[in-house]
Amino acid sequence: MITPNRVGAQPTDPRSPSGRWQQLWREAVTDPLELLRLLGLENQAERLLPVRDTGFATRVPRGYIARMRPGDPADPLLLQVLPVAAELLESPGFVTDAVGDMAARSAHGVLQKYQGRALLIATGSCAVNCRFCFRRHFPYADETAAANRWQAAIAAVVADAGVSEVILSGGDPLSLSTPKLTELTDGLAAAPHVRRLRIHTRLPVVLPERVDAALQGWLGSLSQQKVLVLHVNHPNELDGATAEACRRLREAGVTLLNQSVLLRGVNDAADVLSELSERLLEQGVLPYYLHQLDRVQGVAHFEVDDERALALVETLRERLPGYLVPRLVREIPGEASKSPV
Repeated sequence: MITPNRVGAQPTDPRSPSGRWQQLWREAVTDPLELLRLLGLENQAERLLPVRDTGFATRVPRGYIARMRPGDPADPLLLQVLPVAAELLESPGFVTDAVGDMAARSAHGVLQKYQGRALLIATGSCAVNCRFCFRRHFPYADETAAANRWQAAIAAVVADAGVSEVILSGGDPLSLSTPKLTELTDGLAAAPHVRRLRIHTRLPVVLPERVDAALQGWLGSLSQQKVLVLHVNHPNELDGATAEACRRLREAGVTLLNQSVLLRGVNDAADVLSELSERLLEQGVLPYYLHQLDRVQGVAHFEVDDERALALVETLRERLPGYLVPRLVREIPGEASKSPV
């Protein structure tokens, strides 16, 4: 279960530029009824929230809510964060560990599924709790790489000369303070075989203020190649604030990619996916993967069948240059790579 209420040791002065994002984090909406009120949907609360507690907490930054359409219960950003009763249904084939994380553990908070790469579960915290999260049942309390100043994770990476890329995942690794992230990269100095640092994050999208001068400076100081994979599912998630965050990341020498999840009712339309690719490129981000839904318990209502998914990608190939067409993939536990659909 993601535990979003702790960000670790963070600066707390909201007046300082380095403290602003933490203040905005603390101001996030955690009550689904408040979320509906802010969108003028309180009169539909009984229909939209027949069950308020699905066992997976609500968390949505207010800046992200500001990009939603007031009065629209089918807004594609709202659908990604609003808890619904369908999450409580048990569906055949949907399990708590859909991608085989637990079988891939190699050290405390470290997963190794693919050759040459070590994935660190940096934290269980996220600025936003996406309802389709594939790690919504993950035991973060027991498997966090940042524990004890990253000691076990760093030792595992240093000892394995075959690891050329360290991947920070979670939760969201950028929910950690910049000094905490610096602890990790200082430790990785003892592993010269690590050539790349890859960060999977949603924060530059849902809380773009996170990309502050301190984070930019940390990224710019790293000797490794830096790749940051955003998670944007709909073009309405991108605005001027995200463009500025992406600009700052590029200035720090970061390569920006995006991966999306194909979600029923959110982005399962060729017009939406095409516009998403175009807007990503405008902000200096290349589409990378379009994931078929990881079949974790509680998310079956978002699933799009393979036939429709393939038809959507074929339409994208007809409309877009090849570099703007994301690869349609799914993750199958035990496979040596993501599997093309």
